[in-house]
Amino acid sequence: MSTLLYYVTLHNPIIFVGIITLMEVDTMSRTPFSSTKMFAAFLLSCSLLFTQASALAAAPASPAAPEASAAHAQAQAAAKDGAEQYKQFLQEKYSIQLNGTVTKGDLIAAVADILDAKPSDKAVTFTDLRAGETLFNDAAALYDQGILTGPSIQADQPLTNYVALAIALRAADLKELALSYPASKADQSLAKLNVKKGTLGTKAAQEVAAALDTGLLPVSLGKGFKPNAPASDELIQTLLGQMLIKKGLYKQYIGYTSDSDIYAKLATAYETSDLINAPKLQDLVNTALEQELVTGYNIKDTRYDANFIESLSLIYGHSDFKHARQLIGLLRSEGLDAKVQFEPKTSAFLFLAEWGDPGPNVVQIENGNYIAFAKEYDLAFEFATAADKAAFDGIIEQFAKKNAADQQGLIYGSWWQPLYYSSTPIAGYEQITNNLITDPDSTFTVNPFSLNEESAKVVAGLKKIDPEAVITPYKFWVDKPFFRYLNGESL
Repeated sequence: MSTLLYYVTLHNPIIFVGIITLMEVDTMSRTPFSSTKMFAAFLLSCSLLFTQASALAAAPASPAAPEASAAHAQAQAAAKDGAEQYKQFLQEKYSIQLNGTVTKGDLIAAVADILDAKPSDKAVTFTDLRAGETLFNDAAALYDQGILTGPSIQADQPLTNYVALAIALRAADLKELALSYPASKADQSLAKLNVKKGTLGTKAAQEVAAALDTGLLPVSLGKGFKPNAPASDELIQTLLGQMLIKKGLYKQYIGYTSDSDIYAKLATAYETSDLINAPKLQDLVNTALEQELVTGYNIKDTRYDANFIESLSLIYGHSDFKHARQLIGLLRSEGLDAKVQFEPKTSAFLFLAEWGDPGPNVVQIENGNYIAFAKEYDLAFEFATAADKAAFDGIIEQFAKKNAADQQGLIYGSWWQPLYYSSTPIAGYEQITNNLITDPDSTFTVNPFSLNEESAKVVAGLKKIDPEAVITPYKFWVDKPFFRYLNGESL
């Protein structure tokens, strides 16, 4: 009986991990290999370092009772972002919590933090705030940007509806738009809020009208707008959330799994993505490949980062687009609604010369082997609840995790060791390390994964190649099959 090996197509061309007969070629593989080649690939792949950070946990989904279906419908509705989601985002991303009686100073500090606003060298004088006081730099920075007017700040005054709206609108870069409104246009918009003419001054009317027309102020929160009334928690969180959106600082996603056009959006995102070229970073990791310090890596572009709430999100990686289509359909069929962001990535592998023709997109190295590059993707998901996030693991285990070469009942392109991860802890997942490599002068990152105990060796090897390299290892949580793969196990 011939020696047996397992293999899994985690990346193009092929990474081996498991057990099949040497004569058997899985439908996912592209090239049959001899036993020697397969064994060499297996030895190399055991140390493979992969993509970008984090993974999830969970329990298999069970058939939903009517009560569960109703609860799930509520969860789907909750997935559409509003005040509560904005509040959670502000807390997780910026450590901003505005509770109870909020003052104007509280909002000034929050907006300055969000915008990372720093005062210029210009002299600024306020009548009620001196240099050296806690809030002075934040107020001066917003004054420089035209968000505050002065000379009085009145930081201790309770925050009113109009002050909250005016600060948010100006911080959202909508000031000039508001000031362009003639009185007739402003009055027409304010009529939608049942605000009578003359209730607001000229500038206030312009700003409230522009806030309504741009979506900064939802109609539901603007009805009968009272400028001097205390700003509610819902209004404050909504204004800040909408300000983040207008500034491009909020979540980035192409849609929801439940959207009727999500497949078209996904296809457009995939078709317009291409191989990522980051020469400065690749010089480093390609040398690491030649030295067999690593056998693979992924490149990503931070401009595509979803920026989701970490406690509710995970990232799922794959190479086949048909699989992505079916994965979205699978989640819909299982009742999981989630935001979806398409994050393109490029994978690089060590391809041995003895394997034959490496195909396109390769670079030959000194020892005659090749570095092969392949177009891949990550799908970032943000779920409505932590329970939905946890359920993802069970769904993949049942419908997208290969356990036998001829296994039926799986979606197209299912892997032996699927890869999905979370940056927050989740029961049933294992912790590994992303030895993140960044370039201060570009948006590209290289993401080599390793077992925690191997991280120091990888970082030291990379630093030996380039002492100036910016490497920031961090731990995250990955699904168990992929963790077993990194340990050289089969299933």
